[in-house]
Amino acid sequence: MTLVALCIKIFFARIADVSLGTVRTIYTVKGRTWIAGAIAFVEVFIWFLVAREALNTETQSIMIVISYAAGYATGTIIGTFISKKCINSLISVEVITKYATKENIKLIKENGYGVSAVNTEEKNNKKILFITLNSKNLKNLIHIINRIDKQAFVVVNESKVVHNGYIK
Repeated sequence: MTLVALCIKIFFARIADVSLGTVRTIYTVKGRTWIAGAIAFVEVFIWFLVAREALNTETQSIMIVISYAAGYATGTIIGTFISKKCINSLISVEVITKYATKENIKLIKENGYGVSAVNTEEKNNKKILFITLNSKNLKNLIHIINRIDKQAFVVVNESKVVHNGYIK
């Protein structure tokens, strides 16, 4: 096999196994054990074949190492992109604002988000808004919050389990 063909093979195989590894990690964190296990099998199968190929070749070149590392880096980027686009997660958003009027809470609800408001103990009439949603809708929610209060304090956390309530 020529050096160029070997480097291309290593590069794309690393993209595949590292992308799978990134997705597997997300599923593992979410407690999706069986899916993570199946992905791990394919991931390590590809990794073993490409590592064996890279280490057992008679060709000596730094390009093999560069292809291996570049495939790893690219796989990390692609795996993260795939995870963000394809793996849906629930997130909880807490918003602390002094502009949590009935009208603004209604605006959030009219955009399809369930929201609960709680008074803070501060004397400046701030409220904490609790909103749980699919991560894919976060950008839209942040846009709405910024229309209400550009200075709002916003905390976003991934939710492992949500029971009851309304989620967009």
